[in-house]
Amino acid sequence: MSELVYYDLKGAASMTPSLPVQVARELGRRIVAGHFEPGSLIDDENALAERYQVSRVVVRDAVKILVSKGMLDVRRGIGTKVKPRTQWVMLDDDVLAWHLTSSPTPDFLKQLMDVRLAFEPKAARWAAERGSKEDIDAIREAIVRMDLEVGSVEGFIIADAKFHRAILKAAHNEFVSAMEGVIYSAILVSVRLTNQDVAGNKASVPYHRKVFEAIAKKDGDKAERLTVKLLSDACERLDKELGGFK
Repeated sequence: MSELVYYDLKGAASMTPSLPVQVARELGRRIVAGHFEPGSLIDDENALAERYQVSRVVVRDAVKILVSKGMLDVRRGIGTKVKPRTQWVMLDDDVLAWHLTSSPTPDFLKQLMDVRLAFEPKAARWAAERGSKEDIDAIREAIVRMDLEVGSVEGFIIADAKFHRAILKAAHNEFVSAMEGVIYSAILVSVRLTNQDVAGNKASVPYHRKVFEAIAKKDGDKAERLTVKLLSDACERLDKELGGFK
């Protein structure tokens, strides 16, 4: 799954990134994928400039970007070290998007699903209680799109993510909206693993439709309860796929 799907969901600008941003993305992807161990030194400026065919200034600016995301630490006379994951700015859009290009670990997925279970059921309740007609229409349109995309792996994943995005927006809570990046990342990674065939996609749609119907009927209790079940079922599928997930 391309990280571009994540940026599209977030509504990020589509302009061509600068050279420092491009180099930062290449290094960031490699760090997330584990090519550099925490505490290890990355290549020096000269080596990176030669590898990426850019100037040392571009490399220096790229490193600054990753320093701001908590991924690198520059020490004069020592070099540039990879920082532990516990110090990364995990809510950063780029850090989340870069995880889409690497093989997810069970621990990372579990943490993402923990966040989904903590926030999405309440968001569904609030969507039922606060959602406007326009909000409800947007969720309905997302369900229709899921139905249309059951035959496409990537198309269905995107439609699924847009369904959950519509619910988050309908909740009208700024703090929940601020968590949308984590939820998009979890959806794009987990659904990619659990919904790889048409049968799985078709089976998933009715459960999502039940959540929509509860929201449309302004039944917050039911919307919350069904969302818990929907996400719990996703955790069960991930456990079968990865083993030892829960």
